[in-house]
Amino acid sequence: MELAGPIIILAVILGAVALFLRRQRPEVQDGGAPARPGRGRKQPEPDEIDVVHPRPPVAEMHVVGEEARVRFSVPVPDDPDPVLAELLVNEAVEVVREKRHTLPMSDVTAVVAIAGSTENPVTMGRASLATPGELPPPMTGASMLNLTSIATDPLERSFLDHAYDAEAKPDMHVETVARVPEDALERVGSLVRLPKAVDLGLRAQGIDPEKMSAGQLVTGMLGLVGYQVTPGLAGGTYTATKAGASTFIREDSYAPGDHPEISQEDLRRFLFEFQASGAERGMYVSEKYGPFDIYDMERREPRIRFITRERLQKFVEAVSLG
Repeated sequence: MELAGPIIILAVILGAVALFLRRQRPEVQDGGAPARPGRGRKQPEPDEIDVVHPRPPVAEMHVVGEEARVRFSVPVPDDPDPVLAELLVNEAVEVVREKRHTLPMSDVTAVVAIAGSTENPVTMGRASLATPGELPPPMTGASMLNLTSIATDPLERSFLDHAYDAEAKPDMHVETVARVPEDALERVGSLVRLPKAVDLGLRAQGIDPEKMSAGQLVTGMLGLVGYQVTPGLAGGTYTATKAGASTFIREDSYAPGDHPEISQEDLRRFLFEFQASGAERGMYVSEKYGPFDIYDMERREPRIRFITRERLQKFVEAVSLG
């Protein structure tokens, strides 16, 4: 009886030790090899990650008689574009599919895609339904607004390959700024040359290539290569996210009469905003010319890039459509 107490205590201690060791022992996979920490589930490959793509902005949708009509806030080019028309018809079918439970669909025999403004609507095309009220199966494959399979990521290229290091001599840049009157900077649409796929992709997002700002050009193109672009809390700021990495974007807009070169105050504000954002990278986008300081700032802080007036065409070319 005198040994009962110590034996019970020893048994409790041995049981606790065994439980502790069992919890610390690595899990065994099939074949007897211990599983490595963090390997319990296969990590997705880059190609397996869902790629987002922009959707044309919907202005209004109605069922009129036998037609489901969807109007998009999309600028229409002067010359009819069959590719844009096909894209909008496909998107119109998907819009109706999302709303079909709240629409009188029983008599609908066609889905009609319309673009342009309320005052000047343009019918882009229609999809006829084989059976009234029954939509065709969802489209499979990549969207025409997803260029990731045929385009280089311009943001990755500019940050990793230093695509903007080889530029015009600084003396030429200073002379250009000095000779440009403060109210004479032409629109971005007249300044850059866009591949047709990019022009179409911007229009389909509601961006008019002839009237767009530098910020619309850059954020619109990022949307085409898989970035989720969302407006920031501060006006003129955005966050572009892709594969878990985020980029803070500050747009510096230009109006006639503004000074044609980015101010030092705006540069300092951008650096402060970028640091406060917590983003992995930062991008300053402007229709104005960049001062010499941006070269030193990029060398000191390789996580930032300035897409200024003289660099906008290089940004477009960085897409490298195949």
